[in-house]
Amino acid sequence: MRLADGHIHVYRGFCVQHNGARGAYKRSVHYHPDVDLDEVRALAALMSWKTAIVNVPFGGAKGGIDCTPSALTPHEVERVTRSFMRKIDKVLGPTRDIPAPDVGTNAQTMAWMMDEYGRHHGHTPAIVTGKPISLEGSFGREAATGRGVVFAFREAAVALGLVPAETRAVVQGYGNVGSWTARILRQLGCTVVGASDAHGAIRADGGLDPDALQAHVAAGGALAEFGAPGAEAIPRDEIVDVPCDVFVPAALGGTIHAGNAGRLDCRLLIEGANSPTTPEADAILADKGVLVIPDVLANAGGVVVSYFEWVQNLQHFRWDEREVNDRLGRIMRRAFHEVRARAEEGGVPLRVAALGIGIERVVEAASTRGYI
Repeated sequence: MRLADGHIHVYRGFCVQHNGARGAYKRSVHYHPDVDLDEVRALAALMSWKTAIVNVPFGGAKGGIDCTPSALTPHEVERVTRSFMRKIDKVLGPTRDIPAPDVGTNAQTMAWMMDEYGRHHGHTPAIVTGKPISLEGSFGREAATGRGVVFAFREAAVALGLVPAETRAVVQGYGNVGSWTARILRQLGCTVVGASDAHGAIRADGGLDPDALQAHVAAGGALAEFGAPGAEAIPRDEIVDVPCDVFVPAALGGTIHAGNAGRLDCRLLIEGANSPTTPEADAILADKGVLVIPDVLANAGGVVVSYFEWVQNLQHFRWDEREVNDRLGRIMRRAFHEVRARAEEGGVPLRVAALGIGIERVVEAASTRGYI
């Protein structure tokens, strides 16, 4: 593809369908230069377990392109998106395979995908989720993953004796998931004392205003240059050194690893990103007594509200935001307590319990269909 710089660029797109025994494949689409087939395969499997853990009728898939959206013009991102959509069109469908946004993609990306699919198949809003409200998107979808993280926090806080008004939180990664998590935690009464993004980090022991920080970043300001009273810019990698009660990794995979897990000073870690904690880090955190709420449970709010959007599109009606959030809360609470009960019964971490539930439900569906 020839871009504005006059050169021809070649991008690789990946499309993996992992398991569809429980329903149509549900995929998120990730634009990042480090996207490769191994990552897409792993995340497709995680989606299979995630949809089963929260018990929505989807299978698991994943898509991605190894491009850097921030280095492209909006028109170039649109061209890349439409080209990708044309190449995977034959495996998609509102009852077959349904994309949604992830890192590097957003509601506008989904609008382009829906439009490109519609050019060949007619107007089909249920072909993607995470769309703009003006194109039959769902209220509450933009905040859904972050809101789901907070629902997980609320349930875990009771078990740990954490009172929101006395809880200090740090968010690693201030994109869609991280910023919404911070803003909703603040609404609960928590104090957000640190945040980071790909370029820097900021610490404020007296607390940050997450809404003002998000407005600053959305206007093009550098996160580390946010002028909050008492705030100081720190190196991005030092965000793990900020003492807190709750640490939320909401950036990319592998950001909590053997080299920095021991530096974390928190009681609860909630995985807003996919696979942010390596197995080695998991063991270190367990030894430190940190409760980890795994990604397949903690960040499932996005796929739950994607399911709501899909249902609304198929039936051409719309719920208001309060109803969406209430329904999301019921599902997340139920899933958390199912996983916690399994963990206590088996004496295993929440991650093992969650994956056990997810895999069992997928196997049951596959067996009932006669696949195995």
